[in-house]
Parts: sequence; C-alpha cells; structure tokens
Amino acid sequence: MKREHDLQRVDVKGGVLSPIELQHIIDYAQDLGLDTFYFGSRQDIIFPLNNNKGNMITSHNSFDSSFFASEKQQNISSSYVSIDIFNATVWLRGTTYLYILEEFSYTPELKINITDPKQQIVPLFSGDLNFIASPHEDYWYLFLKLPDWEEMYYPVLIYTWDIAKIAKAIEEVYQELNNVEELFQFLNESLDTNNRVIEKPLKVDFNPFPYYEGMNKMGVNQYWLGLYWRNNQYDLKFLKVLCEFCIEHRIGKICLTPWKSFILKGIPRESKLALEKLLGQFGINVRHSALELNWHLPVNNKKTLDLKKFLVMNFDQNDISTYGLTFGITTNRRKKRYFTSVVIEENKTPEVIRDFVVRPTYNVLYAKNFNPNTRQYIVYAQDIDQMDLPGLLLELTKTYFLNLGTEEDDQTVGGLVEKETLEIEVYQCRDCHTIYDASVGDVVNNIPEGIDFVELPDDYSCALCDASKNDFEKIIIEVV
Repeated sequence: MKREHDLQRVDVKGGVLSPIELQHIIDYAQDLGLDTFYFGSRQDIIFPLNNNKGNMITSHNSFDSSFFASEKQQNISSSYVSIDIFNATVWLRGTTYLYILEEFSYTPELKINITDPKQQIVPLFSGDLNFIASPHEDYWYLFLKLPDWEEMYYPVLIYTWDIAKIAKAIEEVYQELNNVEELFQFLNESLDTNNRVIEKPLKVDFNPFPYYEGMNKMGVNQYWLGLYWRNNQYDLKFLKVLCEFCIEHRIGKICLTPWKSFILKGIPRESKLALEKLLGQFGINVRHSALELNWHLPVNNKKTLDLKKFLVMNFDQNDISTYGLTFGITTNRRKKRYFTSVVIEENKTPEVIRDFVVRPTYNVLYAKNFNPNTRQYIVYAQDIDQMDLPGLLLELTKTYFLNLGTEEDDQTVGGLVEKETLEIEVYQCRDCHTIYDASVGDVVNNIPEGIDFVELPDDYSCALCDASKNDFEKIIIEVV
C-alpha cells in the first residue's frame, strides 16, 4: 500500500478555498478518471493512487505533476475554520487569518500552524513553526519544533504582519544555527519587526472537543454546516453540485478541518431549506455520533479504518459516551506529533514463525489531563491484543469522566515553565518488557487499579507472554 505522503496532494493554504477553486480541483480529478478524493490531516486535498478503472493516475494522459504540491512543500494549517462558530480570542477575525495567509508569497517547506488557543478543532503544536494567538491584539506566541532542534518558545511575541517574513527567514537560516538565542539575534539584526515582550506564558484551558457536523445556528440569520464521510472518500459529483450551490447562494469560503471533514459558514437563513433538500437528494447523513467523528486516522489505510470500526462498534454496543475525547490510530511510532486525547500505537508485527501467524499488538497512550495541547503523553498500557483494546479504552474513558473538571489549574504550555518529572516504581517482565503499574492494574487479567505487585496472586502471569510472576523485576521510570 502506498503511504499517505506518497499520494498526490493539493495544498489548500490555511484550509480555506473558494467554491470556484474547489470546482477547479474537482474538474481536474474527474479528468484523471477519479470519482472521489480524500482530505488530509493538514487541511489539504489528497488524490487516490488509482482512478475508477484501476489505473495509476500518474500514467493518465492528463496527469500534470505541477498541479500538485511537491514532496518538500508543506501546507499551512490554520484555525480559520473555527472562527465565528467555536470559541475564539476576542480580537481575532476571519479577515485576520486571510490577511496573514495572503502574506505568504513563498512555498513553505516547514509545517506552519496559525491557530487560536481558545478553539480545539485545529491542533496548536503539530507544526514546525506554531504561531498561537496571544491575549494582546495582533500578537502571537511562536513555538518552535524545528527538525533536530530542542522544542522551545521564541522569546518575544510576533506581530501579525511579521508572521510570513519571520517564517520565511527562519526556514532559510535555521539549519545554519544552533539554538533559539542565535536565531533571535539573527532575526533582530536582519529584519525590521515589531516584537512585543512576553508578559505571561501561554495558558491553554482544557475544553471538551466540539461537535463539528450537521446544520447549526450561526448568529441570528445564518447557519453553518459540517460534513463528514466515514471512509474519507468524498464523492466528486456531490461536491461539484455543492460548489454550484455555494456560488448561487453567495457562500464565499469552504473550510477543511484536520479531521477529514469540511465546513460551510455563513449560509443565509433563506438558503437553509434548499441546502437540506440538496443533502437529502444525495442521501447525505449529517448526524454521525461523536463516537465516530472524533478520530484521526492515516489517509487510505484500510487496516486502521477497520480497527476504528471495531472499536466504535464496541463503544456503541456498551452504550459508552466519549463526548469531548478524541482518538488517534498510528502505524508510525517515529511520528510523535499526536494531537488527540488518546493514541493507539500499532507495534511492528514480528515475522511469521513457522505456521503461526502473530497478531499485531498495540500501545495505548493518553494526553496529560486528556488535553493534547499539553503535548505530554502517558503510557496507559503496552502490547495489548486488539480484542482487549475495547475493554481497556472503556476503562480509560471512565477515568476521563471521573476527573473531568478537576484538572490541574496549571495548563501553562511550553518552554517558559520548567517541566516536572515524577519517578514511579513499576514491575517489568524480563521476557517481553511488559509493564505492570499498580496505578493502572492489568485489564487483560482483570486486576483492578491500586493492587500492588506483591499483592498479586502467586499464579499471576504476564498479560502478553504468560511469563510467571517471578519473571518480573522492579524498575523505576520517569513520567512527565
């Protein structure tokens, strides 16, 4: 299977495009023989590898590589999609985002995020350069996650109209510098900027993840619509008709989200019924459960989609609520830019041993306080079989709701505050390295949390490899 980053990608700057621009992309996709395309996690558009005849689109007569983003090019991600419909910093306007995006006259090779910390739908820290709105009008924090650099905040606030030129300058010189102090000195000497002193570190309050689908009120006389497809394969015929509707009813922007969905804002009240009829004619479902919506999966990966369906089915059968939580499934453990409350990591499957097929196992991690913006992930369980995942995740969701509203008051994020580490005593299997942590227990062996290792029965065995209790050794690990 071809990997996500090998697929042909169309960048959508800031996740914002006009209906006419989307029509142009759809027309070209149909010229290549496609019936559907995908939305990506950086608010971009991704074309399938093969068209509806099963042929590679790269071999089609109409294929033009210049239509697509290069391998090095990165899409700019922004929270423009959230403005006017979700929580927002008081001074931010939609026009602010659009002016900033317009200033980017070059093609970035670094991932750039331009976001509002008051919203939850677009991740704050998944870029290399993360511009995050401050309480001061037209000023932004800059959090650096540059390749091979230590993660750190830039030491001053960045002025709105300096964002593009600072981003470009950083991209040009960061590989020749060693640290943020050198970068700060270089930019001060080479650019005319309107910086501001940081008076308080960035504080990100935790709020449950919003519901982003369906027809919803927007002010007095307008609505917004969020649309989501379970398989992330968006029908081009429907999208084309929808673009025509937007043009006719003067809906100027279509916004992509990082959750493989899109949102229309500013739908006139008098156009609501016509839009509902259009959705009905195409049989479009606009009320998926939050159980299904709040997942982040790799594009074009059937295995992870099947795992999600399996887990959602189990949640549904057990009548479990996951409102406010987000889940991610990843097959690439080297890629650590998570932005969900709970992460399910697939371990590398060993080679087939003789006639035995070894099933994959998974690690489960959760964000500190279940807030992905802390960027701190705690290991909840390791080397779990797929059949044991539902029960384990159900227990984790109970922990979330038990502690909801009692999170630590300290939600300060980033390099301006020293991180604290906690040493805890656990027991590790010598054979497969599975961890037994008394604060978690052992879901597979029905051991509740709070049971010390020494209190386990003598016939206790490792949940993964069945090693005996005597094969465990006490170790000390650090938890951030």
